[in-house]
Amino acid sequence: MITETAYAKINLALHVRRRRDDGYHELETLFAFVDNGDVLTAQPAEADRFEVVGEFAEVLDNPFGNLVARALSALPRPQGLHVTLEKNLPVAAGLGGGSADAGALFRIVEQVHGLPDNWEERAARLGADVPACVRSEMAIGRGTGTELEPAQNDMAGMAVLLVNPRIPLPTGPVFKAWDGADRGPLPTGKASDIARNGRNDLRQPAIEICPQIADVLERLGQTEPWMAEMSGSGATCFALYESAEHRDRAARVLAEVEPNWWQMVGLLR
Repeated sequence: MITETAYAKINLALHVRRRRDDGYHELETLFAFVDNGDVLTAQPAEADRFEVVGEFAEVLDNPFGNLVARALSALPRPQGLHVTLEKNLPVAAGLGGGSADAGALFRIVEQVHGLPDNWEERAARLGADVPACVRSEMAIGRGTGTELEPAQNDMAGMAVLLVNPRIPLPTGPVFKAWDGADRGPLPTGKASDIARNGRNDLRQPAIEICPQIADVLERLGQTEPWMAEMSGSGATCFALYESAEHRDRAARVLAEVEPNWWQMVGLLR
């Protein structure tokens, strides 16, 4: 039995530069990963088998369209795998949950059989975030997010609080609502410099569709974090703290005033 965590992905900064001729958007982002998320377990089987359990399992009403099932089909292997996905992350939440799940499956296959030489190409065909999620290491992403560069990670170990108002927010409508203005490139420097001086260009269009995001950010801001921002296209927001104690106090306070919001805590990898 092999167990892998599908680490939640957050965007410490997300700059949308332009819409490309192919319909995708040119992005510059700083990917970071939390040491918590969904959990995959796998064991050898005669044929591939996939099942979903956990809090958000029922949301995945078509498990064969899930990125884990697609990743199983995308990776050649001499033997099947019986994979169980414990779905702890909300769906359509800006955390790259499906991509993180696929990334964890790639790591499982790597342990058992090794990955093909063109694994990055196979990962990119599944989704723009999947190559970054395979390694789940802080990185700068360009293009659609598949062109990865190393980042100077001076933020590993920072305490993270993830909060979602339990409202799914598909990516497509948020990008469609973006005003098309190029507000400049990703800052340079260490990860902390990029995070402090960067922005999320999808925050405002996401708030226009899901106003509760503004409420989440306001609540997080009241906890005096190192920084707070929306992740990806929302609706999940994150706050970073310099100690786990500060984070845990903030989580308790938030749970008291907004008991219906989803929370997860962890540390930056």
